[in-house]
Amino acid sequence: GAHYTSEKNIQKVIKPLFLDDLSREFEKIKGNRNKLLEFQKKIANLYFLDPACGCGNFLIITYRELRDLEILVLQELNKTGQLVTDISAIIQVDVNQFAGIEYDEFAVRVAEVAMWLIDHQMNIKVSNTFGQYFLRLPLKKAAKIVNGNALRIDWEEVISKEKLNFILGNPPFVGAMIINEQQRNDMAYVFDGEKGIGVLDYVCAWYIKAAQIIQGNRIRVSFVSTNSISQGEQVALLWNILFQKYQLKIHFAHRTFKWSNEAKGNAAVHCVIIGFGSFNITNKILFDYEDIQGESLVVQSNNINPYLVDGSDIIIYNRSFPLSNIPLMRFGSMPRDGGNFILTEPEKEEFLKLEPKAEKWIRPYTGAQEFINGYSRYCLWLLDISPRDLKTLPEVIKKVDKVKNFRLKSKAASTRKFAATPTLFCQIAQPETNYLLVPRVSSERRKYIPIGFMNKNVIGNDQVLLIPNANLYLFGILTSEMHMAWVKYVCGRLKSDYRYSKDIVYNNFPFPENITDKQKQTVETCAQAVLDTRGKYPDSSLADLYDPLTMPPDLLKAHQKLDKAVDLCYRPQPFTSELNRIEYLFELYEKLTAPLLSTSKQKTTKRKNPQ
Repeated sequence: GAHYTSEKNIQKVIKPLFLDDLSREFEKIKGNRNKLLEFQKKIANLYFLDPACGCGNFLIITYRELRDLEILVLQELNKTGQLVTDISAIIQVDVNQFAGIEYDEFAVRVAEVAMWLIDHQMNIKVSNTFGQYFLRLPLKKAAKIVNGNALRIDWEEVISKEKLNFILGNPPFVGAMIINEQQRNDMAYVFDGEKGIGVLDYVCAWYIKAAQIIQGNRIRVSFVSTNSISQGEQVALLWNILFQKYQLKIHFAHRTFKWSNEAKGNAAVHCVIIGFGSFNITNKILFDYEDIQGESLVVQSNNINPYLVDGSDIIIYNRSFPLSNIPLMRFGSMPRDGGNFILTEPEKEEFLKLEPKAEKWIRPYTGAQEFINGYSRYCLWLLDISPRDLKTLPEVIKKVDKVKNFRLKSKAASTRKFAATPTLFCQIAQPETNYLLVPRVSSERRKYIPIGFMNKNVIGNDQVLLIPNANLYLFGILTSEMHMAWVKYVCGRLKSDYRYSKDIVYNNFPFPENITDKQKQTVETCAQAVLDTRGKYPDSSLADLYDPLTMPPDLLKAHQKLDKAVDLCYRPQPFTSELNRIEYLFELYEKLTAPLLSTSKQKTTKRKNPQ
């Protein structure tokens, strides 16, 4: 709360929340004295709460905007020369319409003083505008800024919901992975027995608190949040509660943009802004960003779902098996060996000087980093080694002993259990056939996640996902713009990087239905062309080939041809934007899952996809 939000980002919250509506209303009633007086009374009776107010930025800017609007009203009334001589008698908007909650005591004091300062500045503006000296002294009214934990305080003790009109602000950005014990306890308190909340960011608790206070009234809310609450596994948990238990409706949303503040250190976070209420409205607005650092494009929407897309309120849950008829995806193998089985290229050479007979037990080893950045690592793979063979390899036995000791010292009972089989990786998932490799984490800068076919001798670790029995058609679909649109919206993020998930992204992806042999063949031909073009650059890593700045033009062209071939498997009309694609995919997902909703168990649908 105490970090300083830029005015530009505050405007993104307050304009669609209430200011745009008030400005439009004012434009309509210009020249109508009675309506102007009513309007002034209305804005002087609007009450605001920022439940994570920091130094008061949101409250200050909102107050200034309301005072500016009141000045415009008074200027309109003054045109007829009908203003009373004493201007102080007719200024109605005041600081006591504003309330805040803030954990940091120093920030609370700053916010209180800042509200009086902005009040003083606005009074000077009134004096200058109307040529009359206007000062509110002594200070009779004040904003109510409460020092405390917003997740433990009853917000109605700060401001009654009968009075309250708008809740707004920028609750703390604390990701699920870095929440401290007190914050975890706060969340448990707010979520009150809900299961699985460990995956949720701290900000989610503010959504629940707001949802509780807005039940059965017309209070509207808008929060700035990290975009993770509209992606990946957080959606299924948070929005299921908000929709089912609290019947929330999203009124407007700014889709992902780069948030920066005006303080030192300027935090660069990928954010969304979500405006909502417990009632529906007709004119919903999406603010879309083609460039997350650029300006927004306004899109009128019929309905805004939790992924901040114009479409039904669908929520994508973890699915154990694929929705479409495609091969199963699995995690790679997990060593949990304390690094003892893993060797770099120089380490391998040194080890083989000591233990030349170990060569047949050493295999290439890859995770996401090795695969994308093109460097080699190796591992000892002792899956079928006999005790007799092992006895002839004293240096290998030393490593096995270290693995055993590492596992025995582990705090995790599951790891200690594997000390009984110290020659093996803890989880073994290596396919017996060649396979398709998908990195679990990949940079969001890339237009396509680099994926590729691997030889069965290359051991894939738990930082990659493996698809045995994959074919060119599957490769083509997964490396297409269509699949990337799905990835962007549905997968979670690690910072802003894509965190590809088997159960959410892959198993739920709506593959094209009823495609012809010719369509499939075109995808395969284009997919092979992508692989062939990559092959022209044997000295370049996938990181270099897929960096937007260094991607070879012929590789980009090969991908664009593949994109077009995949698009045509879905429909003949071209897709005009990423938003257009994801809306289509959500509709298709809804259609494919409809037959499943009647059954309590999750099953795969009738398999239609040709392989």
